[in-house]
Amino acid sequence: MTWIVFDYGGVLSLPQPESDAVAMAHAVDADPEAFQQSYWEHRLEFDRGLSPHAYWSAVIGRSATHAEVARLVAMDVASWAHPNEGTVALLDDLIEFGHDVALLSNAPVCIGDGLDELPWIAAIGHRFYSGRMGLVKPDREIFDEMARALGAAPSEIVFIDDRLENVEGAERAGMRGVHFTDAATLRETLPDIREAAR
Repeated sequence: MTWIVFDYGGVLSLPQPESDAVAMAHAVDADPEAFQQSYWEHRLEFDRGLSPHAYWSAVIGRSATHAEVARLVAMDVASWAHPNEGTVALLDDLIEFGHDVALLSNAPVCIGDGLDELPWIAAIGHRFYSGRMGLVKPDREIFDEMARALGAAPSEIVFIDDRLENVEGAERAGMRGVHFTDAATLRETLPDIREAAR
């Protein structure tokens, strides 16, 4: 049995639009350039389990109010909710034909909760988010924990991610890594991968 595991952002979804990031900055009267720099500077901590209040306060450089945090979380979820139609179509085909699929994403708990509501994500029966696990890619531990939860040997898992360092992390854990570039290339690659993993 081979599991095909997808990353979320940049694979199943499109990258966050710059206009959405600018809108978040304007919502809290922050400079967009400084906001975006801080957004990414503290993101891995957020992915690992930092609270929303602590994260957004660090991003905007002051204590965020409850209303600001709620608004920023909602806008953040929406900014990552633009599907990559080609990859989602491939995912649907894999599910329809009975392949075992899962999701592994660096995402805070609140973002994971929002993504779970998206119809193309709800169709994936096994979803792993770093914030819920207290682990992040590309560290090996998150891949080991995912394999245990799936009840699969690492060699039975194909992991797809747009970030090369995460692909390499999966490979260090004994998985087959695929560096995602576009849906058409991935669709051509997967049959060969499934055959090689048998």
